[in-house]
Amino acid sequence: MTNDVIDARGLKCPLPVLKMEKRLAALLPGATLIVLATDPMAKIDIPLHCRQQGHDCAVATEGDVLRFTIQKG
Repeated sequence: MTNDVIDARGLKCPLPVLKMEKRLAALLPGATLIVLATDPMAKIDIPLHCRQQGHDCAVATEGDVLRFTIQKG
């Protein structure tokens, strides 16, 4: 299964969350979505949104880029 990737680098919240939400709505449960973001607020907003919606979310930092690996619940 290929991973969907959203490149939200350079976008300010809430845009990364809105893009993630729209893409997740189109995916089947269990699908994986990668979100790349540079806005520090994304480190709070994306995991919070995932918890509220029942998705798993892992965060990694690659330089100044936050990489969120989300599995749809």
